[in-house]
Amino acid sequence: MDIQADLLAFAGQNAVIIALAIFVIVCILMAVRIVPQSDKFVVERFGRLRSVLGPGINLIVPFLDRVAHKVSILERQLPNASQDAITRDNVLVQVETSVFYRILQPERTVYRIRDVDAAIATTVAGIVRAEIGMMELDEVQSNRAQLIHKIKAQVEDAVDDWGIEVTRAEILDVNLDNATRDAMLQQLNAERARRAQVTEAEGAKRAVELNADAELYAAEQTAKARRIAADAEAYATEVVARAIADNGLEAAQYQVALKQVEALKALGGTSGSQTVVVPASALDAFGEAFKMLKGRGQ
Repeated sequence: MDIQADLLAFAGQNAVIIALAIFVIVCILMAVRIVPQSDKFVVERFGRLRSVLGPGINLIVPFLDRVAHKVSILERQLPNASQDAITRDNVLVQVETSVFYRILQPERTVYRIRDVDAAIATTVAGIVRAEIGMMELDEVQSNRAQLIHKIKAQVEDAVDDWGIEVTRAEILDVNLDNATRDAMLQQLNAERARRAQVTEAEGAKRAVELNADAELYAAEQTAKARRIAADAEAYATEVVARAIADNGLEAAQYQVALKQVEALKALGGTSGSQTVVVPASALDAFGEAFKMLKGRGQ
C-alpha cells in the first residue's frame, strides 16, 4: 500500500510538473510575437491601447495583452474612382482619379476611422469637385499637373489625423459629354481654318515684300550702273579737256581730222558701189583735215 501511494504521489508530482511546463511553454508562445517586415501589430490591454509592435521579435504580457489589430504598412492603391464635376465655365466633366497611400501610425488609423478606403475616396471626390469648380475647362486640360498637386496637398491635410501618408494622387482621365465634345471639335476646326488663313495671308504678304525688295535691288543696281557710266563719261571729258588745255586747240583739231580721214578710208574700202556721196560741208572739212595732215607730214 505504501508503494502504491508513493507511486501515486510521484505520478501526481510529475503531472504537476508536466502541466507547469506546458503552462510555461504556452506563456512563452503567447508572450513572443514575431512581426513581419511589412506589418505592425496594435496591442491592447484590457481593451485599451498598450503598444504598437514593429517588425521583428517582440514580447507582450500573456493573458493581459493581446494583439488586437494587424495592420499592413505597404503602399496601397484605392480603386479608380469616377466623379462628376462642373467647371467654372459651366461644363460638366467626369474625372477619373486614383490615389496611393500607406499607413504610418496604425494606432491612429484603427481607432479614428472605421473604413479608411471609403473615407479617403470620399475626401478625394469632394476635393476634386471643389478644385475643378474654380477652374475653366481649358485650365483643367492644360494645368493637370498643378491640379494633381493641389488635390494631393489637400488630401494629405485631410487624412493627417488618421495616421496616413498620401504618396501619390493621379487624374487618369477627364471625359466630356457628347454635346460639349462636338462643340469643342467645331471650335477646334474653326481655329485650324483661321490659322490656315492667317498663314496664307502672311505668306502672300511675305511674297509681296520679297518682290518689292527685288525690284528695289534691281533699281539700285541700275542706278549704280548709270552712275558708274556717268562717272566714266565725266572722266573721259575731263581727260579731253585736260589734253586740250595742255596741247592747245590745234591738237584737238588734228585728232578730229585724223578720225575723219580714217572714216572716209574705211567707207571707200567696203565692197559694192565705189561711189560715195558726201555733203559739200563735209568736203570742206576733209580739205581742212588734209591740210592739217599735210602740215604734219602725214
